[in-house]
Amino acid sequence: MENKSNHNKSINRIVHPVLSVVVAILGVSLLVFFFILPPVKFDRKKPEQKVFATFETDLWKAPDFSKIPNGETGVLIKYGRDLIVQTSTYLGPNGSVLQISNGMNCQNCHLDAGTKPFSNNYSAVATSYPKLRARSGSIENIEKRINDCLERSLNGKALLLDSREMKAMSAYIMWVGSEVPKGEFPKGVGLVNIAFLDRPARAENGKIVYEKCIVCHGKNGEGIMLANGSGWQYPPLWGEGSYNIGAGLYRLSRFAGYVKANMPFGATWDAPQLTDEEAWDVAAYVNSMPRPTKDLSKDWPDISKKPIDHPFGPYADDFDVAQHKFGPFKPIQEKSKTK
Repeated sequence: MENKSNHNKSINRIVHPVLSVVVAILGVSLLVFFFILPPVKFDRKKPEQKVFATFETDLWKAPDFSKIPNGETGVLIKYGRDLIVQTSTYLGPNGSVLQISNGMNCQNCHLDAGTKPFSNNYSAVATSYPKLRARSGSIENIEKRINDCLERSLNGKALLLDSREMKAMSAYIMWVGSEVPKGEFPKGVGLVNIAFLDRPARAENGKIVYEKCIVCHGKNGEGIMLANGSGWQYPPLWGEGSYNIGAGLYRLSRFAGYVKANMPFGATWDAPQLTDEEAWDVAAYVNSMPRPTKDLSKDWPDISKKPIDHPFGPYADDFDVAQHKFGPFKPIQEKSKTK
């Protein structure tokens, strides 16, 4: 017992001083933290400060399809959407209503029935039409714009202005942009604008890039037809079944911007699969291929208003047709600024 008591006393003589030192250190640390160091500010809002998420929520979204009104107006809007999605079924070479287009669908260029951001969507149509368009040199309404697409991108014929199909397409397109305030252009409208290259876009480089496109659009740009033959599952990119030389996508900047944000399949504006150079080069390759022609003699009555990448003269500058089609575009842009 005595040995045990002595042992405990020995332990106490060692432990007590150590505990005293530990307590002293803790006390000094707390004193420094609370009274000497500058106060730490905790920003409770910081986890919510996501710039990308904020931009994404600002991105335009089409109205909910379930909000289409009832009655004859709703029926017309829904029919208009069907015409955009399945144009060939109604208006293609074997169309059930008319046979006036090449078999492509409006949504081949206006993805998701014209509701996808940076994919030629219809968000700003209701807010901006009617408007003066330099290409025609006149005030255009939505019906004129629809017929332009039919005659150029679908290489077809115009609809009668009082036809049910024209009224339906017009009603749908106007409904898609109905929540956008007049005169405003929401984020996600149109196509992405990618930086000009310091060189011409090269079709030979684009041919290599196009290998990524073959699985859907075919080795010879012929596209893939639906099993029932009613239209295209993936549209032709050149040849007689594709858009003609008057279409917007025949301009390199428009084609490059389109594929940058949307192609190959699965690409989006914020997760592209092509570099800027690849987008320009594949645009040069596709738009170097043969396609239907169109009389453009009445386009751009004021030639000074032509876009710098419009591939047909005459021009208000001294740059040749090849540079206006393939670039480099920066010198043309700089020259236009000095006028």
